[in-house]
Amino acid sequence: MTRLVLFGAPIAIAASILFSRGDSEPPKLTPQAAAPAPPNREEPEAVEQAEEHSEEIDALPPGLAAPEMKEIASRLVSSADASTLDWRSRYGAIEDLGDGNGYTAGTVGFCSGTNDMLQLVEAYTEEQPDNPLAPYLPALREVDGSDSHEGLGPGFTRAWREAAEDETFRSAQDRLRDRLYFDPAVRLAKLDGLGTLGQFVYYDAMVLHGPGLEANGFYGIRDAAMAQADTAAEGGDETAYLDAFLDAGRTAIRARTVQRDTSRIDTAQRVFLRDGNLELRTPLVWRMYGEGFRIP
Repeated sequence: MTRLVLFGAPIAIAASILFSRGDSEPPKLTPQAAAPAPPNREEPEAVEQAEEHSEEIDALPPGLAAPEMKEIASRLVSSADASTLDWRSRYGAIEDLGDGNGYTAGTVGFCSGTNDMLQLVEAYTEEQPDNPLAPYLPALREVDGSDSHEGLGPGFTRAWREAAEDETFRSAQDRLRDRLYFDPAVRLAKLDGLGTLGQFVYYDAMVLHGPGLEANGFYGIRDAAMAQADTAAEGGDETAYLDAFLDAGRTAIRARTVQRDTSRIDTAQRVFLRDGNLELRTPLVWRMYGEGFRIP
C-alpha cells in the first residue's frame, strides 16, 4: 500500500480527548452522535493539516474514492444502517430514533438536531426554491441542536419522502455526504497512511459518530486510538493502529443509551482486518445483526 510520509519525516498529528459483545439491536437508521461543525466554528487541527498537505494527498492513489470502491463503501454502510445493500433506497427514509437527535433521515442519517439536515435542506432550496421541504426551513432552524419536532411533524416527514423522488434532492444528499463525511474521512485516512480499508473505517466512524471532538465523536475516537498506537504515517503498524481505532469506536458505541450493537465492527470491519484485507478487495463476506451479506 502507499503510505504518506511528507518531507522525509513521518507526519505527527495531535489533538486530545478520550474514549465487550454487542446487543442484537439492528437499527433502521443510524444517528449522528455529534453535529458537523457549523459555519465559523474552528476546525480540528487534523483538518487543517490535511488542507496543508492537500497536494501530497491528491497525488496518492484514489483508494476508497475510486468510483467502484465508493459504491462498496456505500453498500457496507447501508448494511449497518438499514440491513440492506441497496443504499439508494434510503433517500426517503425518515424517523425519530429516540436518541435525542430529532428526525434522522436520508442515506447517511442527516439529523434535524445536528445541523446537517438543516444544511441539506438549505442547499436543496438554493437549487430548487419551490420544493416540498422549503416551507419547513424556519422550523428546522428553530429545532437545530435539539430533539424537538416543533413546526415539523407528519407534514414534514411526508414532504421529505416527496422530495426524495426528486433527483435534485438526491444529488444534494450525495454532495453533502461527500463534503461533510466522505471526503474529510478519506483524506485524513490517507494523511494517516491508511489503505482502503482504513479509509472505510474512518468514513463509517465519521457517519456513525459525527465529526465531533468529544470522546464519542470521530476526532475524539481518533485521538483515543492515537494514544494507543502510532499511525502508519508515524511509522506504526497499520493493523495495530486500526485495531486500536476499532476498539475506541466500539467503546463509544457501547457507551450509547440506544443502538449499542457493535456488529459493524465485530462481524464486518474487524473480520476484514483480521483477514489482512487492508485494501478492501472483493469478494467481501460479513454478517450484520446475524444476517449474512456478500459483495462478489
